[in-house]
Amino acid sequence: MFSRSDFRPRCAKWLIATGLFLMLSACVDKPNTLERVKEDGVLRVITRNSPATYFEDRNGETGFEYELVKRFAENLGVELKIETADNLDDLFDQMHKPGGPVLAAAGLIDTEKRKQQVRFSHPYLEVTPQVIYRNGQSRPTDAGDLVGKRIVVLKGSSHAEQLAALKAKNPAIEYEESDAVEVVDLLRMVDEGQIDLTLVDSNELAMNQVYFPNVRVAFDLGEARNQRWAVALGEDNSLLNEINAYLDKVQKNGMLQQLKDRYYGHVDVLGYVGAYTFAQHLQERLPKYQKNFQASAKQSQVDWRLLAAIGYQESLWQPDVTSKTGVRGLMMLTQNTAQAMGVANRLDAKQSIQGGAKYFAYIKEQLDDKIEEPDRTWLALASYNIGSGHLDDARKLAENEGLNPNKWLDVKKMLPRLSQKQWYRKTRYGYARGGEPVSFVANIRRYYDILTWVTQPQLEGSQVADGNLHVPGVDKKPPEQAPKL
Repeated sequence: MFSRSDFRPRCAKWLIATGLFLMLSACVDKPNTLERVKEDGVLRVITRNSPATYFEDRNGETGFEYELVKRFAENLGVELKIETADNLDDLFDQMHKPGGPVLAAAGLIDTEKRKQQVRFSHPYLEVTPQVIYRNGQSRPTDAGDLVGKRIVVLKGSSHAEQLAALKAKNPAIEYEESDAVEVVDLLRMVDEGQIDLTLVDSNELAMNQVYFPNVRVAFDLGEARNQRWAVALGEDNSLLNEINAYLDKVQKNGMLQQLKDRYYGHVDVLGYVGAYTFAQHLQERLPKYQKNFQASAKQSQVDWRLLAAIGYQESLWQPDVTSKTGVRGLMMLTQNTAQAMGVANRLDAKQSIQGGAKYFAYIKEQLDDKIEEPDRTWLALASYNIGSGHLDDARKLAENEGLNPNKWLDVKKMLPRLSQKQWYRKTRYGYARGGEPVSFVANIRRYYDILTWVTQPQLEGSQVADGNLHVPGVDKKPPEQAPKL
């Protein structure tokens, strides 16, 4: 038998050993950030709702940052959950909250101030901060020319930090920071003359300049800088190491460059090409597909000339085109839409036209029963372009303004607001290029008017019947205004 004196040291040793075991077990069993993400099966990412980062269009979720981080989530084998911050300060606040997003993918620059808030990844996109002014105004050429100008930048942005540094050297420089706007708003304000200058990064200007014909680059403010992802402060490098390995990999295998080319390499906007060019295409291209338009229109109960106008706006009646967003064919269908409409080959003109006709008829049918013609057609066209969710947002904005949500003339006034933060932050589906469906519908209506003029009943029995559409006055200037239906 053990004496009491023998038991005490043995008990003490057992307690110490047990305590050490439990402490070690706790250290071993506690998962790091990467392990926790994989165990949960979800990668929570916070970003900005803007065209250069993340937004929704008719094809679904998109944006440069979204595409890049989506592939990272797939690489980890987990689901991607996107959260959007109301502004940059909110983004960093959310990163600090327990259980909050583990990664920020929002076009962030690694400034000294921000390094006190988060840790940054390897770089993935080089951008240059640029001073933007309005064409026709005096062009600033250096920092000294900023004095006396109305300047607005995003609150908490790297550009605000740049201006603060300039102001420290030249107190006469004045500027305003706003958390109620996004980059698109700033460019619009310069374009419309509401402010004199703003600062944006070169990639964001490249993506949006086509929509703002009056904006110009005054000068580059400093050297090129790198955008990076960010994770929370701390000693756990598991997720950051995985991010860096991924960014290095996509840099080497060319995938990162493909995304850069897709979003920033060129501006892929199909605008109104002029009545004369349209008339030439009527002769050269439409005859190849006219019977397909007529057959599909009959099946879908849609005017074939309207379908033809949609096809021209989408592809200039070219069956083998592919956009930067992956939509393809004469009617520019997404892969999901094509499958839903029974289209096996989007590059087959007949199938594409059938799918486009069926899809447009479906969209039109899904609209509110209270919407009557011709507004039903114009609103369906807008939905075809921007998606039903964003159209609903614009209709609700119209209703809130005391306008008629069932009238195209009222809804089209609201659509551009979907690209303005003060408005889209109040909507369900967030940011959208709201100006695009307005131009989309206007272009199609013009093409439809011309098609109606050149395919009057007396023409359809003769000039069109032989498969060669003869356009009156094609060797002359077309009429300034086609008759309205």
